[in-house]
Amino acid sequence: MSTRLQPGNAAPDFTLPSAAGNQITLSDFAGKRVIVYFYPAAMTPGCTTQAVDFTAHLDDFSNAGYEVLGISPDPVAKLQKFVAKESLTLTLLSDENKEVMKAYGAYGPKNVYGKEIVGVIRSTFVVDVDEDGSCKLAEAQYNVRAKGHVDKLCKEFKIGC
Repeated sequence: MSTRLQPGNAAPDFTLPSAAGNQITLSDFAGKRVIVYFYPAAMTPGCTTQAVDFTAHLDDFSNAGYEVLGISPDPVAKLQKFVAKESLTLTLLSDENKEVMKAYGAYGPKNVYGKEIVGVIRSTFVVDVDEDGSCKLAEAQYNVRAKGHVDKLCKEFKIGC
């Protein structure tokens, strides 16, 4: 069983390759709030819904002071195809070895159609990155639903989406 993080815990810092071809480091977002969401696979129905919803509301999140990072185990080339196919504008990161997912408790046993498997646990975190680059969890949500999740976040964070 993977360890689940709680609000108030230190958020694991990471550096991962993005679909845009550059390296993104969480602690580089000093002084910002970052929504980090983990999803199982690019170009699948639920993951597409979630990515399209985040893209549609990216300006709302940005205006409220949030950055959004989506992380999956997909290779960068697949993420690039996903971005192009769906006209996504959010930052998607590749965690092929699943180390970051495991550090956040977003990879492990889960129930799919009544069968227990090991895989990516659809999860969303809000990380406060201090001016010195230290990262702390403000929010940790596991087993979220793809459909309606972005609207739910807008309501919870009182963002006018």
